[in-house]
Parts: sequence; structure tokens; C-alpha cells
Amino acid sequence: MPHEFSLADDLVMGLRLYSRLPTGSRPHLAPDISRIAMALPIASLIIGLGPAVLLTALVLAGAPAFLATALASAAYVAITGAMGEDALADSFDGLFGGQTKERRLEILKDSRHGTFGVAAMIFLVVIRIACLAPLAEANAYAAGALWLAAGILARSGSLWLMSALPPARASGLSADAGRPSRPAFGLGIFIAIALAFILAGPFKGIFGLGLAVLVGAAIAYGWQRLCRHLVGGQTGDLVGGLQALLEIAVLCAFILS
Repeated sequence: MPHEFSLADDLVMGLRLYSRLPTGSRPHLAPDISRIAMALPIASLIIGLGPAVLLTALVLAGAPAFLATALASAAYVAITGAMGEDALADSFDGLFGGQTKERRLEILKDSRHGTFGVAAMIFLVVIRIACLAPLAEANAYAAGALWLAAGILARSGSLWLMSALPPARASGLSADAGRPSRPAFGLGIFIAIALAFILAGPFKGIFGLGLAVLVGAAIAYGWQRLCRHLVGGQTGDLVGGLQALLEIAVLCAFILS
């Protein structure tokens, strides 16, 4: 009897693609981005919940905000398998380390990290902690909620690259998973913004969330233009790199609002 697809299947598919969290014994399905897009905001909430709660709990227990943020960030990296960090490193190595489209794509496929990639990972971790630590020092609950909101917006927003650009190569995760349909991407973004408002609204209001969405949209558009110009499309690493950039962009917007 054929397996019935459901929202639960799509949620599990998203959790397996974006995290190392246990997902039970459901059959392993090939990633389908159109299906994942609609469940991704909920998957992002589940992925980020543990680190966010850890950050809040450590600060409430009396840990220095910087130390609490660093430990929570380490837990986040463990849960996600450093997916965003690795993708950002590969993206910077590929986009800025090659002189031709072919060479850039070749570098993107190489799992080793060069100078651009290492620097990108360092800046990502430093900026994440630099944003979260003062938020946690001011309000531990706000820091956890805002971090969750940033992760939700970042993952769903990064799928814009897959929707806007074709795969840059014929093989790889991005090509195999397909491109999200505009309705699926649109619904996923709507759910992501709604969840982000529930989480961030009590602390930053409509203006703060609006600023975060505008900053994120500008980053996504700029990244799309850069990827189109340098490699002619998108890859899984470039999508993951955009996710990492959107996370810290949204956190920076929360700090400034």
C-alpha cells in the first residue's frame, strides 16, 4: 500500500535535512523543497527551541551573558550539524576564491575550507554571540525568543534563492530536491513571519520585526544578484550560506531596533 504523505512527513523531512535531531522510524523520503517549505517554520522552531531555552536558563541561573550565549551557540551548532556555518564557509570560498564560473563551482564542491571560508565562519559565530549576549543581559526571555524568530525567518527566507534561481549544476542536493513552487514558498514565508511576530512582537513590536524583515529581504536580494552574476544559479551551499547571513542580519536588526 503506498505511503500517505502528510504534514508530519514534511516536518520530519525538514528536520532530517536541517538538523541532527532524532525523528523516529518514519520512512526516509528524498527531500522535496516544495513540501519542506511549508513545514520549515515549524521545523525551525523545533530546531532552535533547545538552544534558546538553554540560553535563557543559563542567564536566569546567573551565568554571564557572554558565556551563556557561547554555550547555547555551541549546542545550536551540534543540533544543526554546523550546516549554516559550513555552507557559509563554502560559499565564501567559492564565490570569492575563483576567477571563473567553472572554478567557483569547483571550489564550492570542495569540502575543504580556505581563508575566505574560515574568516566567514569566525565572523558568523562572533556576530551571533555579539548580538545575543547584550540581548540576554538585558532580558533573558527576549534573547531566546528573538533568536528563535531569527532562525525561523532565516531558514524560510533562504529558500528565496532556490525559488528565484535555477540550480547552477545538474547534480547535487539543490538540483535533486527541486525548486519550491511560488505558492509553497509564499505560504512558508507567511507562516515564518507570523511565528516570528508571535516570538519577537512582545519585545520588538511591529517596527522591530518590520526592520528585520526589510533587512533580510535586502540581504536575500543582494545574495541572489551576486550568485546569479558569479555562478549563474544556486547550490545547496549558497542557500545555506544565505540562511547564515539572514540569521545574523535579523539579529543585528533586532539589536538596532
